Amino acid sequence: MGMIDNDWLPAISSEFRKPYYRDLYSFVREEYSKTVVYPPADDIFNAFHFTPLSQVKVLLLGQDPYHNVNQAHGLSFSVLPEQKDIPPSLQNIYQELHDDLGYYIPNNGYLKKWADQGVLLLNTVLTVRAHQANSHQGRGWEQFTDAVIQAVNAQDRPIVYFLWGRPAQMKASMLTNPKHLILKAPHPSPLSAYRGFFGCKHFSQANEFLMANGVEPIDWQIENL
Repeated sequence: MGMIDNDWLPAISSEFRKPYYRDLYSFVREEYSKTVVYPPADDIFNAFHFTPLSQVKVLLLGQDPYHNVNQAHGLSFSVLPEQKDIPPSLQNIYQELHDDLGYYIPNNGYLKKWADQGVLLLNTVLTVRAHQANSHQGRGWEQFTDAVIQAVNAQDRPIVYFLWGRPAQMKASMLTNPKHLILKAPHPSPLSAYRGFFGCKHFSQANEFLMANGVEPIDWQIENL
């Protein structure tokens, strides 16, 4: 597990010393040694490497990493550039972006451009066994990522939260900062996108909020590769 070495460290380093994290670390290390786990170990903390805490403008909360080859690389909803099949939830995110802001739908699902602009693409669980969805749930990642969410909540500046689907929305009670904007919608998966994800206009609302607070908006257009 590659370590975090930027300004996230002071905010969450106390987690690394807690018993639950020691147990989690042992479990994850053993899993990587005996089976195929995604994302690759060096990519587990990419969301933190790419988006320092001081740069966070938007927190987009996912759940479980993708569990097929060439997909997960440490950013929620994002897949590696060489993955030509864009996951259905991300296809629906692109459709909403198109309907909301008129952006073209790109030929890839690589969202690092968002991360580089301050969109924290955080899953609540950061690892998964190949082809076994939710296989690393309940092992301690949730406690760790709750501490991350609390660190973002503590930032004294305008930040937007995208809480899509019930599991993400259950984190809303942790978000107590009046300077922040919480946006909720159904999950973009094909099972629920038609229940209100389509038409939620979260991307334009986020940018309007950021600009109203003197913050540079996000360029949401992912370019074709």
